[in-house]
Amino acid sequence: MIVRQFLQWSQTAPASQRADGASALARAYLYTDMEEQDRRDAIIALTSLLDDPSPLVRRSMAESLASASDAPHHIILALAEDQSDIAALVLSRSPLLTDSDLIDCAAVGDAFAQSAIALRPELKAPVAAALAEVGAREACISLAVNPGADVPEFSMRRIIERFGDDGEMREALLSRPWLPPSLRADLVMATASALSAFATQCGWMTNERAARVTREAQEKAHVIIAADTADVDTETLALAAHLRDKGQLTAGLMMRSLLSGSRGLFIAALSDLSGLPLSRVAGLSRDWRSSGFTALYRKAGLPENILPAFQAALACLHKFQVEYGTDMPARLHRELVSDVIDACENANTGELNKLIAVLRRLETEAAREDARHQSHALAMGFDANMTAIENRADPEAIAAAMAEPPLRLSMGDGTVEKFDPNTIQIRIGDGPVTRASEIVIDFEALEAELMAA
Repeated sequence: MIVRQFLQWSQTAPASQRADGASALARAYLYTDMEEQDRRDAIIALTSLLDDPSPLVRRSMAESLASASDAPHHIILALAEDQSDIAALVLSRSPLLTDSDLIDCAAVGDAFAQSAIALRPELKAPVAAALAEVGAREACISLAVNPGADVPEFSMRRIIERFGDDGEMREALLSRPWLPPSLRADLVMATASALSAFATQCGWMTNERAARVTREAQEKAHVIIAADTADVDTETLALAAHLRDKGQLTAGLMMRSLLSGSRGLFIAALSDLSGLPLSRVAGLSRDWRSSGFTALYRKAGLPENILPAFQAALACLHKFQVEYGTDMPARLHRELVSDVIDACENANTGELNKLIAVLRRLETEAAREDARHQSHALAMGFDANMTAIENRADPEAIAAAMAEPPLRLSMGDGTVEKFDPNTIQIRIGDGPVTRASEIVIDFEALEAELMAA
């Protein structure tokens, strides 16, 4: 009886009152003990309100029913297909909508409705894949930043293919807690391509110069990505295969990997190119002077004329690691590059001229990287070897350094209250907090923060 009276009243009531009445009826249906006949009448009344000409009425229904698990499914689905500001209320949180419902709504919805789906607290892989394929830019950004979304790797790659030139999109993808190395490589390529296009359009670089800078930046990033992989065997091998598919697995990248103090990407590349197991390639690479390594090199299809350069790089890297240890940041090491240049010049009969020119550029790059790392520490009073600091602290120098990453100062609780050289604690990179007289630079942490900046 009450529902029938409501329907009669709603035919003449103003829109704002109808909206309040629709909300009250929806809440009564959800939270009161109605008789069965009254519940059926309430469903009929709520269904008829879906045709109300005022969006206020339908919005009130959506606000009341969106989170309910026992709301009528057909009403929820109808509201999900309403205008986007109403549909978003239901799409963002209704537990009644199935994956099929969400996929269908994503296919016909606008960016606002798609974003509401993308930001659901728990979003399953099929829906995420559909959004990656047809979603608008805003929806894909929402999907990327949603930690509760199960986004498959192929879907993230599809997003990069569609919106890789968008800086906000790349940043959103990088914010995800875990990204496969191959996806990080794709983001590097997309970033490099966008920056290269911008530089050439502005007339800052020639096409040839931009191509070289882009290639070298990509190679540098790929080496760092390979060094940061958690599963060295599986992930690095997958990265090598992906780079080969993208035409990025070159002899230059493999040489840079060795000159950056890392064998991982080099060995994975040889394994992928030759088709031999990773363990077999690693064993042959340890004896770079043997005929077995020569055969492996040729099977990988690498240029024959630079085989001596790779052998020299492996020999110099072995010597370098014996002397300084294997725990090295993944960046070019000037001393290592210089040793390889000397070895190549001694063995050169003319065929290595081009390679030596490339190595000279790498030597210059290594020198500039060393200068970047040392400049902050020198300003703080570190000695020439960058391994220790005298027991002194200049308040002005410390205060200035506090505002400049990657150096951070801390008294243990995250604040600095005074600059007493006997008590102040300094944190560099992600290393442990130590007294000022005991500082050791964490070059790996510095490199990571520089790359992030």
